[in-house]
Amino acid sequence: MIIREYKTSDTDSLIELLRLNTPQYFSPNEEDDFLYYLNNEADNYYVLEINGTIMGCGGFNLTDDKATGKISWDIIHPDGQGKGYGTALTRFRIERMKEIDTIKTISVRTSQLVYPFYQKFGLELREVVKDYWDIGFDLYRLDNSVDLVK
Repeated sequence: MIIREYKTSDTDSLIELLRLNTPQYFSPNEEDDFLYYLNNEADNYYVLEINGTIMGCGGFNLTDDKATGKISWDIIHPDGQGKGYGTALTRFRIERMKEIDTIKTISVRTSQLVYPFYQKFGLELREVVKDYWDIGFDLYRLDNSVDLVK
């Protein structure tokens, strides 16, 4: 397993990963948002490879005051789900965020479909907004102090 920085040449593969997880985990309406993110906000975005094949991706961003690290756009290939890839990628990013002295809180905005995954890392549910991402895709916002995140 290799976790490396995202390169623009990965874009087509990452869009395919998103499509493989749509509509089970993502709304079809989110593809444009993901493309915008990759083109404009992917400063701390990573790709997980197994034997040279991209099996996952995910990143994090900082708030303007750099006090919060926000986990963003986690996508794991359906064939790799349940194999620990998402856990490895999330732990990798949490460790990168813990290296940034200004970060006091780690947060994630996700859906009702996967929020329990993030609770395993010590993130606590703070807010639910029905149909936020799209009809049937609710916002679940979780966070915690960086010191309490596993």
